[in-house]
Amino acid sequence: MNILLITLLACLVVALPSASAQKVKWCVKSQNEMKKCQHLETKSSELECHLKSSVTECMTSIKTGDADAITVDGEHVYLAGLINYDLHPIIAENNKAVCSYAVAVVKSDTDFSINDLKGKTSCHSCYQSPGGWNIPIGRLVAQNKLPWDGPDDMPLEKAVSQFFLSSCIPGISKALYPHLCQACQGDCSCSQNEKYSGDEGALQCLKSGHGQVAFMCQDGIPSSERQNYQLLCMDGSRKSVEEYKDCYLAKEPHHAVITRKDADSQHIYKVLKQILASDLFSSAAFGGKDLMFSDATTELIELPKSMDSFLYQREDYYEAMRALKAGNPPAPRQDGKIEWCTISHAEQQKCDNLQIPSMECRRASSVEECIKKIMRKEADALAVDGGEVYIAGKCGLVPVMVEQSNQQSCNDGGEASSYFVVAVVRKGSGVTWNTLKGRKSCHTGLNRNAGWKVPDSAICGKTPDCTLYNFFSKGCAPGADPQSNMCELCKGSGKVVGDESKCKASSGEIYYGYDGAFRCLAEKTGEVAFIKHTIVGDYTDGKGPDWAKDLKSEDFELICPESPDTTVKHTEFGKCNLAKVPAHAVITREDARKDVVNILKQAQVNKLFKSEGERNLLFSDTTKCLQETTQTLKEFLTKNYIDMIERTYETGQGEPGIQCIYDFLQYLMNSSFIAMSCCFRLTK
Repeated sequence: MNILLITLLACLVVALPSASAQKVKWCVKSQNEMKKCQHLETKSSELECHLKSSVTECMTSIKTGDADAITVDGEHVYLAGLINYDLHPIIAENNKAVCSYAVAVVKSDTDFSINDLKGKTSCHSCYQSPGGWNIPIGRLVAQNKLPWDGPDDMPLEKAVSQFFLSSCIPGISKALYPHLCQACQGDCSCSQNEKYSGDEGALQCLKSGHGQVAFMCQDGIPSSERQNYQLLCMDGSRKSVEEYKDCYLAKEPHHAVITRKDADSQHIYKVLKQILASDLFSSAAFGGKDLMFSDATTELIELPKSMDSFLYQREDYYEAMRALKAGNPPAPRQDGKIEWCTISHAEQQKCDNLQIPSMECRRASSVEECIKKIMRKEADALAVDGGEVYIAGKCGLVPVMVEQSNQQSCNDGGEASSYFVVAVVRKGSGVTWNTLKGRKSCHTGLNRNAGWKVPDSAICGKTPDCTLYNFFSKGCAPGADPQSNMCELCKGSGKVVGDESKCKASSGEIYYGYDGAFRCLAEKTGEVAFIKHTIVGDYTDGKGPDWAKDLKSEDFELICPESPDTTVKHTEFGKCNLAKVPAHAVITREDARKDVVNILKQAQVNKLFKSEGERNLLFSDTTKCLQETTQTLKEFLTKNYIDMIERTYETGQGEPGIQCIYDFLQYLMNSSFIAMSCCFRLTK
């Protein structure tokens, strides 16, 4: 009986469709969209259409797994990212029809600012449009310029009618809010029946004197008339219309395909790409406009896997959408407290045990997740290496304190700490820079400064198709793909079987971090270790832990491009290194700088730099003090270091499959796209 059952199950498994034939269940919200979707079904056997009554019903369906994807506008990208849906954008439309810059336009001969709008008359392109309502009203509420305590207090439309003396907001209910249609010259609809409808109408409303400010999209102002108008900036200043890139309310994000976070986003993208030639962006034949996708779309662009609603929309737009739903934000925190972001159980435990007044501890899964939390104001700070400082800087965060490993510099306020990245080999091994290819390597961790980014730049540079994966025969780079050659040499926690720590980017992996990479070399597992220049001296001649007690510093040497055929003493790192890089730094938002610095200065008398049980928790164990820095990101990282980092992104060799800064985001940023997303890398 059991044999028969097993045989039957095996047949069923064979009969199941393969993973490659997995259906993408597309959610449509009208009969016209259903017609178009069914037409596209004939072009791809992997597309399946599901009809729902609305966008929100589609989002619920995607959350439960009854559907997989839908294209939505910026407002719904915001809603999709909320906890009740927990969806995220995976593909973006490149669509020139979006309102790239929503602006507040006034006549040049007036003298009021955006802080003086109460009691003024207003013109809007259209109710609930990005440029005419969502962005301007959301931003005014988010910045506390338009008072509204939320929907429980009164409808937003009523708050707007109490704020402006009169308005023309085409599309709003004239019966419910006649005050908001008072300045209109027609039926107050978003149609040709209303003279002041659309961007052209809003500008005409302003021009004719029926309004004192027009909320619209920047490109709706004819170039021949721009000298007659100015823009109101959010900081209270005014600028010429030509300076709209420095004086706008917010940018409308491009429409995006959203799905569940556990969905196969690559498969969805692949299916869409396969049917692109089948009029994916044309709707006329199906009796509608912008069906499934915007008709003005020219291409679909796959987004980084780490993308979420907040990153996709940028802070300004995200806050505008939040304010539209919830009202004025709470007053800024005045208690001077901060929340430190931790990335492991051990770090959380140390952070809690420090019991630092005014500092609470907030757990995240990774440095990148911490950066996101800091951006969202869900956390305030953490210490990261130079490569991560660079990424954080792209996200608008700033370095405020630097780890200093030299006590004398702590005492006399010497220059900020930095270190040399070196390639260490065992004396007499025969390994030189010129014979490095095909060797076994030891790295502090994937994407870490000394262990990965710097050697990647030094070894591969601009060499096509070169990666550390294919340059070395095998290695240990904790955090790499467990199935890759860069996890082959990792040791894990030392367990014989069932070791979940193997190749993990945490101290549970014996070969993780500076000391771990050196141990990998010292135990003859690897033939070269990429580490900080002080490690050899700190872990030899009786100064290291038990595993290093018999190591002699004279048994280790350095190799470098400057001495390609020879080795040099480990003390000659000044002339034989791969790069000089900035020390680890504490990153935060500019608005939290003062509190973070004050609390860390007071906390240094605590056991801030001592780790129990595991290594380098919260800060590097070798840190003697934290020094405040007021340098800009470029000053702190230095031009040479930034050039090196960007060179790895430019060639796509910094990390497998990653071309975030150049191949992906530079193009998008130049097309007024989601510049905020430049802070995160495409994952493998």
